[in-house]
Amino acid sequence: MNASPTVTYIFTDGGCDPNPGPGGWGAVLLYGPHRQELSGAEAHTTNNRMELTAAIEALRALKRPCRVEIVTDSEYLKRGVTEWLPRWVAQGWRRAHGQPIENLDLWKQLVEELGKHTVSWRWIRGHSGHPMNERADALARAAREGLTRAKRAAVKEADPIPRIEAYTRGCALGAPGPGGYAAILRRPSGETWAVSGARGEATANQMELQAAIAALQAVGEPAEMTIYTPSKYVLDGATKWLPSWRRNGWQTRTGEAVKHREAWEELGHLMERHRVQWHHLPPDGDTHSAEAARLARQEAESLRAIRRPT
Repeated sequence: MNASPTVTYIFTDGGCDPNPGPGGWGAVLLYGPHRQELSGAEAHTTNNRMELTAAIEALRALKRPCRVEIVTDSEYLKRGVTEWLPRWVAQGWRRAHGQPIENLDLWKQLVEELGKHTVSWRWIRGHSGHPMNERADALARAAREGLTRAKRAAVKEADPIPRIEAYTRGCALGAPGPGGYAAILRRPSGETWAVSGARGEATANQMELQAAIAALQAVGEPAEMTIYTPSKYVLDGATKWLPSWRRNGWQTRTGEAVKHREAWEELGHLMERHRVQWHHLPPDGDTHSAEAARLARQEAESLRAIRRPT
């Protein structure tokens, strides 16, 4: 981009995880050789509110009337300003048929800030490699994650949460075939309990993943969870791949759709409820893991017996 020294370029981004939920926004302002970065977070909000807030706060940071180009990957923000706003204002801040406008408070704030400057808008595709868009995304994500960490730290300090170990196993009698999953959960007191289940046409990877999900679902209150799994697929997915999948719109590095996306999304949400540590455990590494494997296979065999023609 050949930047004009008379134009202030603003790159904005915002988002939540989950949506609605904790959210963050980020903005990068460029004026000639000068650069300013802004960010913030809210405990409970939406993707669209964070996109709006990023633009509002960036414009508020300008100390005098400017020529501005705002670059955003949000179609909601760009179309709202360039297509919908004139009609909303003409209709007394109402949508067609008198329906209320979502996020009206922020749209009014944005109109107030836009009135102070000469602003043009440009939409770009998110996560397409534009360095300033990627930086705005990183600022928004860091703000959101910082808020989440601070909240977790405050909860931990005020009320220590329980510690639970979970040994998870899954299996499939075929590829795919009847599948079973199980988890043995254990408190420091020695109390143990099990959760298990079965699926019709499943793979071993799916069942290993479902076992981890079931373990986290089995603990209703926030807990410090240590999960032991023999599955490198689950371990690497939870600790390495999941954040990048989210950032990339649930696509792999090669542009393919992430397999078992719904299960991975559920695991991600559960990991935000708990503080989770992951450990790889060989299949024969522990008696609790062995018991989970026995229960998982028992579930799969029971399902196969039910489905087998008589």
